Amino acid sequence: MVVKADKTGFKPKVIVKRLLSSLSERSRSVLEARFGLGSNLNRTTLEAIGKRYGITRERVRQIENHALISLKKSSAYSDAHAAFGELERIITSLGGIICEDDLLNFITQDESMQNHIYFLLVLGDPFKYRKEDDEINRCWYVDPELADKVKSALKRLYGGLSDQDLIPEGEMINRFLRELEDINEKYLTGEVLKRWLSVSKQIGKNPLGEWGRASSPNVKTKGVRDFAYLAVKKHGNPLHFREVAEMIEKIFHRAAHVATTHNELIKDERFVLVGRGMYALKEWGYTQGVVRDVIRNVLRKSGPMSKEQIIEKVLKERHVKPGTIAVNLQNQKYFKRNKEGLFVLIR
Repeated sequence: MVVKADKTGFKPKVIVKRLLSSLSERSRSVLEARFGLGSNLNRTTLEAIGKRYGITRERVRQIENHALISLKKSSAYSDAHAAFGELERIITSLGGIICEDDLLNFITQDESMQNHIYFLLVLGDPFKYRKEDDEINRCWYVDPELADKVKSALKRLYGGLSDQDLIPEGEMINRFLRELEDINEKYLTGEVLKRWLSVSKQIGKNPLGEWGRASSPNVKTKGVRDFAYLAVKKHGNPLHFREVAEMIEKIFHRAAHVATTHNELIKDERFVLVGRGMYALKEWGYTQGVVRDVIRNVLRKSGPMSKEQIIEKVLKERHVKPGTIAVNLQNQKYFKRNKEGLFVLIR
């Protein structure tokens, strides 16, 4: 759902125009350039503005700061009280703390309007922001105590994850709930909790909607091998590399050449070749190696076994013909029969 700016109860552009009209021409021009409030929607850097006026970037910063302070003392600022209150209500309704992009996109998709809303956020006293760092995305909030609790809970949640974890969204929300302490129940909804999760730079969601550490290749999908992993995992059973390529294109709408997909599967340790062109995930318990290695592993775990028992177990790990397994058992360098006629390893 997108709430258009003209439905918030005020007109951002009208309010900003009234605010800026109380400033000198240069101060007004600096703010318009810095916040993209004019015909150019791009926010101009201090250095670029300085070159325009032949002054240093530090002097531009001083002009900007002085202009913002002046605006807070103006009658137009007092007149904008209702608009600031409406923005505060929106932030609170979205969870009290929210990523900047999520907030602006929720209010409006119009870039020019977003710039005016952003300017009012910077100017308004009720609004606080956390700068982007290694842990948190840039976000806005109105309750510092709530923001601190959410940030601490996200940090604890991240600490309980490993790089291999991929967690369904419902389970992730439940884990997050267990980390949150003394939070008003009005915030504890699925939508709010997902917004709070998006505040974290360390926790992310992959294209299948599963959550984990944002740095994990299972979440931060970079290339064919990562999409191949997700495709095979979603399927739940071994797949031929041609089928993997088809699934990547079907699920993720990404071009995946068959040969490239095969090469990536061969190089990635997360996959195990279990038959002619068939790949499974190592995490499913499949043994790396050729059929002989699988037989050795079976005998190592279970002890002496008949040919039929070995074939049954190996077929659970390899898509090969029973005859292929029987031929491998004849390799006297690795296997022999004991007095009971059962196959054992040659130490």
